[in-house]
Amino acid sequence: MKQVVQNYKSGELALLDVPVPGCKADGVLVRSAYSLISTGTELMKVSEAGMSMLGKARSRPDQVAKVVQSVAANGVPATYRKVMGKLDSYTPLGYSLCGVVEQVGAGIDDVKVGDLVACAGNEHALHAELNWVPKNLYAPVPDGLAPRHAAFGTVGSIAMQGVRQGESRLGEVALVIGLGLIGQLVVQLLAASGVRVVGADPDPVRCELAERLGAAACGDPGSAAVEHAVAELTDGHGVDQVYLAAGGGSNQPVELAARLCRDRGRVVDIGKCRLDLPWNAYYEKELDVRFSRSYGPGRYDPAYELEGRDYPIGYVRWTERRNLACFLDLAARGRVDVEPLISHIADFDDAVPTYQRLKDGELKAVAVLFRYPEQQEPDQKEDAARAPEAEAPAVTVPAVRRGTAAPSPARAATAPVRLAFVGAGNYATSMLLPHLAQRDGVELSTVVTTTALSAANAQRKFGFAAATTDLDAVLGDPSVDAVFVVTRHSSHAELTRKALLAGKTVFVEKPLALSEDELAGVLAAVEESGNDRLQVGFNRRFAPLLNEARKRFGARTGPASLRYLVNAGRLDHGSWYLRQGTEGSRFAGEGGHFIDTASWLLDADPVSVYATAAPGNEDLQVVLRYPDGSTATISYVTTGAPGFPKETLDLVADGKVLRLDDFVRASVYGRKRWVSSRLPKARDKGQSAELAAFVRAVRTGGPMPVPLESLVATTAATLAVRTGLAGGAPVTLTGAR
Repeated sequence: MKQVVQNYKSGELALLDVPVPGCKADGVLVRSAYSLISTGTELMKVSEAGMSMLGKARSRPDQVAKVVQSVAANGVPATYRKVMGKLDSYTPLGYSLCGVVEQVGAGIDDVKVGDLVACAGNEHALHAELNWVPKNLYAPVPDGLAPRHAAFGTVGSIAMQGVRQGESRLGEVALVIGLGLIGQLVVQLLAASGVRVVGADPDPVRCELAERLGAAACGDPGSAAVEHAVAELTDGHGVDQVYLAAGGGSNQPVELAARLCRDRGRVVDIGKCRLDLPWNAYYEKELDVRFSRSYGPGRYDPAYELEGRDYPIGYVRWTERRNLACFLDLAARGRVDVEPLISHIADFDDAVPTYQRLKDGELKAVAVLFRYPEQQEPDQKEDAARAPEAEAPAVTVPAVRRGTAAPSPARAATAPVRLAFVGAGNYATSMLLPHLAQRDGVELSTVVTTTALSAANAQRKFGFAAATTDLDAVLGDPSVDAVFVVTRHSSHAELTRKALLAGKTVFVEKPLALSEDELAGVLAAVEESGNDRLQVGFNRRFAPLLNEARKRFGARTGPASLRYLVNAGRLDHGSWYLRQGTEGSRFAGEGGHFIDTASWLLDADPVSVYATAAPGNEDLQVVLRYPDGSTATISYVTTGAPGFPKETLDLVADGKVLRLDDFVRASVYGRKRWVSSRLPKARDKGQSAELAAFVRAVRTGGPMPVPLESLVATTAATLAVRTGLAGGAPVTLTGAR
């Protein structure tokens, strides 16, 4: 299928061939009929992409701050690779469309195949021939509403949420500053609510359009006409609300709002304009400044948007989806008319030149639609519903039982190892694929994703031979030697199980499993297939600096005490790591790294786990006990200073101390002192060496880099942390070696 994409680094716009997205549970696959270009938001993004790197930085100081923090935590080279990887990737455009339901996922019962729906979301209602849309981001189109009009649903919801924030009442007077697409819709919604509206925009064509659509008067914000109209309609008191629907760097809108708003009036920011509030003017009138967050309650909440958890109507009357349905109803009943806003309808095949004409100013438009050609139904396979995480009253270390299938044969020395990737997110593209793409004897065969664009990006950047959304086809391909599972945590165990049953060697990023049942399912696949060719991405044991320090420390004779401080830091709001209901806790996802490192240094698997947490935050203390009496204490904290190193480790035994400082410097104190040179470039946490060992095992058919029993023990110990937190007592790992 085709999709409009942009490279933010180069500014390139393209109509790209990408794989068809899969139809997951709790959502629908929609074939686009019309999608709407946001001439404000999207053109701003397109313009930013054409700027120099300095211009991009000036336009996004929030992102610059994140880069500075990343440099402090991860070093310049790693941060540079991460930033350039994100910039030099295709990103999607679009967030408002109407289309026909082509496939219905499990759990959906309010629409059926063939229904017309309006869709929202900058990750789900893209300028693409097919989109997967979760259930809270679509709404059925009422009978009689044309598809091209229903495509306005998302921007209509944005305007509606702004009007709701203004709390307008019958007979009041409002000022709308900025008469672009959103401003025109705000004018109509206010007029339909019995509010008299004055519009302000420097474009006389837009002013005339707003007056035709219900505004009492409009004019240039710098002229006296707007002030005269407000004075006449309000007897000189000023408007009850001001809606800021303008963009740009001028502070004129907020200054005009203060001048023309009545005492204790409301100012609602809908667009993205400069907000240097003149303190005296806003203070003396005690103006109420409010922000309108996109389409309404639910926006930016993953539980609402992705997991489909609706808000109770008694507590949240107007959610994202209810706003969308309400706007469609108003349009169907003729209370809002979007037809006069349509300046141009372009065929989807002409998407790139249409954007260019808009950017160059050749095409003057309020709203532009893409019209999609009719196509035959694609052959889609529905994703299996995810199994819910099981709550287990106790944690055991399952015994590894291998079946009787023949082991993987060694490959010919001259034949390349053919690898497939399931998932192509940030970690895969920044930490794994760069080490594999240029490695001799490796061929990147196929990349599999549920979203088409991420697959296309990975194929372009790393040279995969093919990109698809069909996992079964890859697992059934006998030419694929190994499968990398680099998806979200909740899918690791099931994908690993399937790949093992298909006879593939598997590399799965941590965690291997989020519950005992998931871990048991993986081991059942090993027993059924006889295929134990599995590696979990515990890369720190492969770090060259830590290996050198371990060698310098030497063998020990007595118990050891190990302390591992992990300064994890806080996550950004909206990070999928925060979705504990589906993706597990942060420690469940990341803690295996640190348990594996401790067990490797102590050359044993833990026999008990004690965990305690500070109230009110995610800080954890995890104490592991080992068969010879050694202990490892892992302090996993999120409340530390962002400038402090992320990982520091001390190992003490037999009168010696090993110290690791964030994979930048290591030292060993004993009879002689050894201190490494500070790494001049980047923190090497072992990914390259780990991947080399994995590829070597695949090629030769030799032992996997880490014994399966060790991987299972580390996973079981990680799961025991949750059990220990719930019970408040040490958890014995029954069956531990």
